[in-house]
Amino acid sequence: EVALARSGAPASISAAARIFVFTDTGYVVAEPGTSGAACLVGRSWPESLEPECFDPEAAATIMLMEMRRTLRYHQGVPSADVDREIADGLASGRFRLPGRLAVGYMMSEAQRLIGDDGQPAGNWKPHLMIYYPFLTNAAVGHHTDPGLNAGVVVDSGRPTANLMVVVPDFVPVKPGRPPE
Repeated sequence: EVALARSGAPASISAAARIFVFTDTGYVVAEPGTSGAACLVGRSWPESLEPECFDPEAAATIMLMEMRRTLRYHQGVPSADVDREIADGLASGRFRLPGRLAVGYMMSEAQRLIGDDGQPAGNWKPHLMIYYPFLTNAAVGHHTDPGLNAGVVVDSGRPTANLMVVVPDFVPVKPGRPPE
C-alpha cells in the first residue's frame, strides 16, 4: 500500500512525503515523511483504488476532508450526511480551506477509479487537481461543457473545487522504499 500511495505522484513529490494507509479505524501514518507533502490510497468507493499525493497545503486541508469522507463512506454513512459533516467541520474550524493554491496528484498507473455513476472507470487518465475553493468552469473561461483538453473544474462552486488537468504520463508503482 505504501508503494501504491507513492505512485500517486512523481518521486520529486512522493519520495519525502508522509504516507498514510487505510485501516478499519481510518487512515494512519505508515511513514512520517519530511517534506510536508502526503500520499495515500483513496477509496471513495469500496472497490476503488485512488493513489494520490498532495502538496503541503492540500495535505493540510483537502486531504483531511477526503480522509474523513472515506472513513465515513466505509462506515456506511450516506453521502448527504457526509457532505453535511464536512460542511459543519468547515464551519466549526475542524477543517479549513486552502489559503493558497493547493495541488493534488493522481498519476498512478495502478488507479482503479469509479465514475460518478458508480460504474468502473478503470485506469483512467493521469491528472493534477489544482484546488481553488468555489472555483467554477465559467470563472476559468468555459461557457459550455468543457472538454478535458482544456482542463475542467470538478466540484464546481463547492469548497473542494479544483481545476483538473490531464497530464501525459502515468507514474509506475515501485515497491520498496525510495532513496533517502
